[in-house]
Amino acid sequence: MSTLTVALDDIFPEENPYAWSPTSSISIQEFVSKYKPSMVQNDGTRPWIWVRKELYPSDRLAEEYVAAKEAFELLQKVTERVEEIKNDRSIPVRSSKKTGAKNKKELREQEQANATVRLKEISQKHGYVCGKWLSFAPSDRVDAVWASIAKSLASGPLASTVASSAKVATSPGHETPGYQHVICIYVPDVYDRDSVVEVMKVLLRQHGVNLSGVKSDLYTSIGLDSKHPSGVPSTVWKNTALLPDSEIRELKEAYYAEVMSAKKVEQHADQNRENAPRKPGYRKRKAETDDPFASDDGECAKAKPQIQPLGLDSRDHASEQAQENNGRKAKKSKMLS
Repeated sequence: MSTLTVALDDIFPEENPYAWSPTSSISIQEFVSKYKPSMVQNDGTRPWIWVRKELYPSDRLAEEYVAAKEAFELLQKVTERVEEIKNDRSIPVRSSKKTGAKNKKELREQEQANATVRLKEISQKHGYVCGKWLSFAPSDRVDAVWASIAKSLASGPLASTVASSAKVATSPGHETPGYQHVICIYVPDVYDRDSVVEVMKVLLRQHGVNLSGVKSDLYTSIGLDSKHPSGVPSTVWKNTALLPDSEIRELKEAYYAEVMSAKKVEQHADQNRENAPRKPGYRKRKAETDDPFASDDGECAKAKPQIQPLGLDSRDHASEQAQENNGRKAKKSKMLS
């Protein structure tokens, strides 16, 4: 078991370009725009993108190691006991009301429930009670979901809760159809029901995320997941153990109704801008540089005067021509006579 290595995966990495904190050189908006989980590929060195609200102590590694070692040993024993129950032919498959004998399933569940109680005791004894809310998002939505949570944690609704940090899984190095990015929102004490519910309500009402329960960091350290052979539940809290399903639906529906309302307002504003009358633009007149009679002040040019013989208009000129022709005809007639 690489207990300490796994535990370090839940600790905020200092001086990492894929980790933002209030002391970072760029704003949270620039950070989420630059490092998008759908675009950052995990090459083995960048499995997570992190955002931290504030500094929290990480000097309890020695105590956490002791807790993880004790919890791991417990989990091994429970796993062995569950396997024994499975293979014990003397234990009935069905319980008997007559004898009161429990069946295999009941005995397994009893062992698993006892293990959950013991894990809580170990956690609280050593102060290893931190953990996270779990959520999953597909690749086509993860950027928007992550940006919303990250900005909320930095200076939004989540900032006013006990949530201390958050991380999102980057993209796998190879194509993985249907890949879901896990998002973790960290809380200081998973057994503090009130504070856990407070974070839950913000995530549902302000972000509309799909939640998958609360997991202890101790559970992560000892490798307890949903496929563990012990069958011990891999989360400290399931959603419906904290809020009724009807309230969960109401909170998410309120979020989506608000989103749709905002979209309608935006669409209406866009439509109003498109339909608004446009102011007439200034039409620049074409300069008539080839017209010596054009007005200097830009008004329409005056008509050009027609050039006539000096001292005569067109009718006087025609009359004079006719008289001259008649005189020549009279002179010629006189000479012939």
